[in-house]
Amino acid sequence: MNEENSGNTGLEHNLQSHLVSSGVSASREKAIQRALDNVNKPGFRLEPPAIVPLMKPVTWFPPMWAFACGVVSTGEDILSNWSILLRGIILAGPLMCAMSQTMNDYFDREVDAINEPDRPIPAGKISKQASWLITFTLILTGFIVAWSIHPYVMAIAFVGVLMSHMYSGPPVRAKRNGWFGNLIVGLAYEGVAWLTGSFAITQGIPSAESISLAIIFSIGAHGIMTLNDFKSIVGDSIQKVASIPVQLGEKNAAILASVIMDLAQLVAISILLAKSSYTAAAAALLLLVFQLPMQKILIDNPKEKAVWYNAFGTLLYVLSMMVCAVGIRP
Repeated sequence: MNEENSGNTGLEHNLQSHLVSSGVSASREKAIQRALDNVNKPGFRLEPPAIVPLMKPVTWFPPMWAFACGVVSTGEDILSNWSILLRGIILAGPLMCAMSQTMNDYFDREVDAINEPDRPIPAGKISKQASWLITFTLILTGFIVAWSIHPYVMAIAFVGVLMSHMYSGPPVRAKRNGWFGNLIVGLAYEGVAWLTGSFAITQGIPSAESISLAIIFSIGAHGIMTLNDFKSIVGDSIQKVASIPVQLGEKNAAILASVIMDLAQLVAISILLAKSSYTAAAAALLLLVFQLPMQKILIDNPKEKAVWYNAFGTLLYVLSMMVCAVGIRP
């Protein structure tokens, strides 16, 4: 018992030291301590208003957009396929992406208690048991919607669930290393969603250009995920999560994110040029040029501007995705 108390005291002292060195206020420190007490508290708690925040709607846009890009890239008439487009967008965002967020919040509850103590689980609004109930409900609903599109789409949805668990949960927990974890998220949110959209409409193998763009923009999304990790540096450092900002430092991580995103777009533009889609190539190049001064602002002050760039700079990146999807249409 004495050894256990001694270990807990040492852990609390280590946490307090990290928080003080990171400039965390006394009130914030108290909120973190309360959140750490909440995350593993026994019992079932489920406050309905906290369900939607648990699913993080702000994260649904990338896979929904990528699915739409996949649909557009086929060149098929969208109006005659509106039902598939609608079901696919719901599957990609409010179901599969929301599922990945609720699963991630369960496995990340101790880290979130430090980084975001107001999240539903650390705040005590949803217990870890209730979060699993929400996760499984989203999985089952997602499988039903995916099957209604095509049995193969349900198989892809199952792969998406496995990728989500690989990223967040044991034994892989890919997010412990930003190089691997960010790649999995990029592939799931951009590549898999894009190719699912293409397949859902044609029910055939996507074109070589579509597959290439899906992979390229997935790799570029590695940079977006790196910027997303800036808000979690304190908790990641304490919990030994080797995100890119933790490994490389803020400035180098911002440079790396910008370079990866820029290279992905340059390769995508080269595909448009090879297909003689000069108008689309010019539009994509213009979007890239607009990003460069924004990236300079980011690199000059990454700690303060990472969230800003993720909101505005990456918007131009995702617009480029749609421009390229239009550019490769048959």
